[in-house]
Amino acid sequence: MSPDERGKPGGNSNGETHFGFRTVAEKDKAGLVHGVFSRVASRYDVMNDLMSAGIHRVWKTAMMDWLAPRDGQHLLDVAGGTGDIAFRFLERAPGARVTVCDMTESMLVEGRKRAEAGKLADRLAWVTGDAMRLPFADDSFDRYTISFGIRNVTRIPQALAEARRVLKPGGRLLVLEFSQMPVPMLQWLYDRYSFNVIPVMGQIVANDRDSYQYLVESIRKFPDQETFAEMIREAGFGRVQWRNLSMGIAALHSGWKL
Repeated sequence: MSPDERGKPGGNSNGETHFGFRTVAEKDKAGLVHGVFSRVASRYDVMNDLMSAGIHRVWKTAMMDWLAPRDGQHLLDVAGGTGDIAFRFLERAPGARVTVCDMTESMLVEGRKRAEAGKLADRLAWVTGDAMRLPFADDSFDRYTISFGIRNVTRIPQALAEARRVLKPGGRLLVLEFSQMPVPMLQWLYDRYSFNVIPVMGQIVANDRDSYQYLVESIRKFPDQETFAEMIREAGFGRVQWRNLSMGIAALHSGWKL
């Protein structure tokens, strides 16, 4: 399949979904994704720096700027195993709390290894859980974030519904995800880089070409900015907005539980 193949994520009436450019049974996708992140966990942060030339850090700073953390808030960071978002949130709001939820235990292990984790142990919890079936009560959190994780969920509408369920009234959802560039030539150039460089880099740095081939393909299967914004609205969120980062290579989507 070509780099231009795209599709709306989520299952279909035949019980099938996509895993990169492959069609797989819905029941199998979570295990396949779990396998990818289990294999790349130890090199995940290094590869993020290499693949984006460090720009993912700028994007996460922009995410925190828009989220505006405050003391007393309780953040749920989903698919946040290595703790990048959690540590940034607590750095800006020392009186806040964060629960990191990730389906892959090895990613959580990498997060716990980071020096910041020990210093923040009283304000930071690590929980193994699925974005589609969060192990938390209704109306539990002030903020919900997911950074470069929602495209890997089998049923994205179900994950968005779960996000709304666990947020308190007045709570906010913020999603950082790779997206689509509005200029076709720039998108073409970015696709050439993604498909020709990133899997090779994954082979050299992480000894795992296939996982990074999947990650590139999963980005191309994710919907454009307005389509995803409409999915957030359909999940019941209000005041939905989005912002492009780096000309649309990534985008931030925001919604509120009103």
